[in-house]
Amino acid sequence: MENLRNLYLKTRLQFNALLSQDTVISGYHRALVTQISKPLSQLPLMAVDLEMTGLNSQFDQILSIGLIPIRNGLLQVSHSKHLLVSIDGSVGDSAVIHGIVDNQLTQAVSPKLAMAWFLEQTQGHVLVAHHAPLDLCFLKAEIQRCYGQTIQFVAIDTMAVEKRRLLMQIDVIKEGSLRLDACRQRYGLPVYAAHNAAIDALACGELLLAQIAAIAGNDELSLFDLLN
Repeated sequence: MENLRNLYLKTRLQFNALLSQDTVISGYHRALVTQISKPLSQLPLMAVDLEMTGLNSQFDQILSIGLIPIRNGLLQVSHSKHLLVSIDGSVGDSAVIHGIVDNQLTQAVSPKLAMAWFLEQTQGHVLVAHHAPLDLCFLKAEIQRCYGQTIQFVAIDTMAVEKRRLLMQIDVIKEGSLRLDACRQRYGLPVYAAHNAAIDALACGELLLAQIAAIAGNDELSLFDLLN
């Protein structure tokens, strides 16, 4: 079954690479094809977090992007990156959630430059995010606007991984139990007081490594053990 899933994903990525009229998007897909068959311990991963002005990718905007690579089962903290992204208008009341205020965005880069940077940094990496569909939806929408092309990401969703683990132990998951901080507490991971995209990417990466250790035991996992 895993071999079939691997073949299906490779075929989709290769097909999308052929369809793309943009060399950046095409190259992004091709770089993933060469990686996804590797054992999870050897697979280049990139923990990702976004801060946005809201939750609707069609109307709200990306404010910041945090990235931290994971190599050989280790977080590459010295290579953590954080980028502020300019927006149309004001952050408004969303500042209460993410803590970014308008005057911090004076040195921010344009969405187009931000997407070019993101694609360069994450090429050849499987993404890791908590509640990945939300972040990926914003990234796909912005890439569509900037490049006029659709893109396919390969991503591990730490929230979905935790949900599967919990449902093997209990029948009903309590509200709030799948929040990033709640998931981390179950593994004895530290509480981070600061809140920005880079720190949340780090927190997500730490959670994934704890989940892998809990799931794998002495076994070697593949990417497809963690994908939905």
